[in-house]
Amino acid sequence: MKAVVIRRGENAPTVADVPRPEPERGEVLVKTLRVGVDGTDHEVIEGSHGSFPAGQDYLVLGHEAVGVVEDANGTSLEAGDIVAPTVRRPPDDGTNEYFERGEADMAPPDECVERGIDGAHGFMAEYFTSPAETLVSVPDELAEWGFLVEPISISEKAIEHANASRSAFEWNPDSGLVLGNGSLGLLTLAMLDQRGYERTYCLGRRDRPDPTIDIIEELGGTYIDSRVTPVDQIPDAHESMDFVYEATGYAKHAFETIEALAPGGVGALLGVPEPWEFEIDGGKLHKEFVMNNKALVGSVNSGVDHFEAAVETLADLPSWLLEDLVTGVYELDDYEAAFRDDETTIKTAVQFNQI
Repeated sequence: MKAVVIRRGENAPTVADVPRPEPERGEVLVKTLRVGVDGTDHEVIEGSHGSFPAGQDYLVLGHEAVGVVEDANGTSLEAGDIVAPTVRRPPDDGTNEYFERGEADMAPPDECVERGIDGAHGFMAEYFTSPAETLVSVPDELAEWGFLVEPISISEKAIEHANASRSAFEWNPDSGLVLGNGSLGLLTLAMLDQRGYERTYCLGRRDRPDPTIDIIEELGGTYIDSRVTPVDQIPDAHESMDFVYEATGYAKHAFETIEALAPGGVGALLGVPEPWEFEIDGGKLHKEFVMNNKALVGSVNSGVDHFEAAVETLADLPSWLLEDLVTGVYELDDYEAAFRDDETTIKTAVQFNQI
């Protein structure tokens, strides 16, 4: 079967013939419909993140997938069901406590593999197999957008953990700031709007006219150019924030977030930075935490419950947003276009079968 892979020593994906997987007991064979492309895929291709499956010289890319069950293989699913797969699987040497508790998303990196990212083949192929319990049902009418379930689930988890960190007192956030105006940031901004945030902001580094700025403002948000207003100066230029969602991977933003937060506020850190040493006023930031009851939480990956919540969120997103956000869906013979990165690209996907 055909798959989009990255090979050892190469810096661009290619289409390869790879063995079609056969489902083992408890696994389902899924015919792939669409697979999204995001920043993590580019990091994997560049070699700055992830790893190849043990003993193999290529990695099938793709972790944002939607497909249709081809062979339910005696599981509770049925042929024809539309499904989205979670990403994490047990390490090659077997299961561990995180998976046994159903908390794969909380496992440290050395206690799991991630399909299409780190140590396990992904979903950007004509078929893939997956245990039935890792597949989340997607309504037929959402099949074309089902590859967005995975990124939405990432934000579902981050928002859940941020809320949990404030559960010891009455916390009713009105203001939310998203750092990063890529597809994940825009989806998260829409989610904050869904959840009743009265004032939302999104930070980026783009000049007008720009399609992401148009989406921010159509969602009722305010665009902040970080070249003009750095994160730690946002309270002076706009207001202090009840919630900050960091999705840039720019290491300084984690510390600037502390100063951007309102008393009792919380920041969720999702971006993964490269090692970088720089000076901060540790005493000042420590005091901000203590005297103003602030919090930061780190969040990576997501679980089945977050995927299920993401399906509901996706169903409630306005159709115009999905149409403007997804700037290209490309057939396999034009897969390279899905990995092209320019100012007009927001979110792309590779399509393997017609929906």
